[in-house]
Amino acid sequence: MKSASSKILLAAVLLLVGTACVVGRNFVEENIKQSFPIRYVRTEGVFQYLSKDEVKLVLQPLVTTDFFDVDMQAIQATVASLPWVKSATVERIWPDTIDIKVHEKKAYVRWGEKSLITERGDIFTPRNIKHFQGLPIIEGPIQQQKKVLEVMKGIKTALADQSMELAEFTISERWTWKIKLKSGMQIVMGRNDPLKKLQRFLKTVPILGQDRIDEMDVVDLRYLNGYAVSWRPEIAELDWQHPTDSDKKINE
Repeated sequence: MKSASSKILLAAVLLLVGTACVVGRNFVEENIKQSFPIRYVRTEGVFQYLSKDEVKLVLQPLVTTDFFDVDMQAIQATVASLPWVKSATVERIWPDTIDIKVHEKKAYVRWGEKSLITERGDIFTPRNIKHFQGLPIIEGPIQQQKKVLEVMKGIKTALADQSMELAEFTISERWTWKIKLKSGMQIVMGRNDPLKKLQRFLKTVPILGQDRIDEMDVVDLRYLNGYAVSWRPEIAELDWQHPTDSDKKINE
């Protein structure tokens, strides 16, 4: 009986010792962690539209823990989710610093009235795009922005060759095209061979001359062998009975 009691007592003692060790270890670990709070969050990068204060604001809840327990993945994901952030990398710097390197997106054109799009076709929506009102606007079917962007680039180059500047380019859900120039002229195209018809129109621009082009309001290219023109309200319609030399060339 005495032997059994001794064993029970020994087990109890060992249990207490083990518990004390665990508690002691946890206490030590907790004290060590408290000795290494995050004191600095460094944000590096060339910022033009993204502010460091904006990054600091979203990170504030994530860096209140200690150096060892801070969630690096959560920090990276939070920073990367900001509209202007193209990419972000996060690193611990011993003993009390979190270092964040950020690359900012560059707006190429506007996507609709409220968003921007990069040259690679990434759409993002900052809180304010008032600084980008001078950029062309493009719109198109959802999930087709990269294709719309590539088409726009070709059109922009073709127009620039004739000293025309693109203001808006829209592709509808039915894939019909519409162009608006900064001069105010609108060019309407259907689904069939729109680039071919646009090139055909642009070939007539040097023949017509800049003055006549500036008088056009709407150019409708949805015709098999030609195009229709609506003139600006203040411009008299062409007299095809007595055409000018340039009008004769277009008619021939």
